[in-house]
Amino acid sequence: MRHVKRLLLLILVVYLLPALASAGWWSMQNHPTSWREANWGTSGVLPKADAGHDAAIYIMSASTGGLKGAVASHSWIVTKAAGDTSYNRYDKVGWGAPIRRNNYVADAYWYSNTPRIVRAIKGAEASGLIPEVEAAIQSYPYAGVGDYRIYPGPNSNSFVAHVLRAVPDLGTVLPPDAVGRDFLTDGRLFEIDADGRDMHATLYGLVGIAAGARSGFEVHSMGLVAGIDIANPGLKIPAFGRIGL
Repeated sequence: MRHVKRLLLLILVVYLLPALASAGWWSMQNHPTSWREANWGTSGVLPKADAGHDAAIYIMSASTGGLKGAVASHSWIVTKAAGDTSYNRYDKVGWGAPIRRNNYVADAYWYSNTPRIVRAIKGAEASGLIPEVEAAIQSYPYAGVGDYRIYPGPNSNSFVAHVLRAVPDLGTVLPPDAVGRDFLTDGRLFEIDADGRDMHATLYGLVGIAAGARSGFEVHSMGLVAGIDIANPGLKIPAFGRIGL
């Protein structure tokens, strides 16, 4: 019984208190009351696509709408081949055929929340990776009507995380507030990234761990992530995200 109490106290301190603190802060901010009132226009975060610019890949993320925004974000992928004058944006959404191409502006606000660039790759490296990214997008098995579940997945973050695991040279993982990123492809309970440098074990995205060169060491509980970033020293705080050291 003593060990159970200690475990519950640990969960409270590590996961619930940050989530409650984030929810309190979020409730004091001004947010649109519905998607109709939200700003979905360009945020200006990305440079204007130009034929003279190099190829680029961006992994993007922004807090989602409603109270969920206190603890969760939505992620998407943006690509641009060398010489192109426009971006291609790929999201997974919760209605219709869920994988959408250019359904929104590449750097659009998400429910009025400013997006952030999780990872940017440019030049020859991006040119080489774009075909791999597009192949990973095409291979995603949860792409049919009805293949979306907000929690624990497969959702928008499950989709982007699939691409990141399939193309490990993208060199990143989604932020700790990307709820659903730990739901593995095909409902697997264990997976090693294509280059063997990251390991993921999960009970359908509900509880699990991840460890490796990109993930550092993470412990997942009910979609919330706590951990240590080793490659780029920092802490992963549930609901708040990554804080650099």
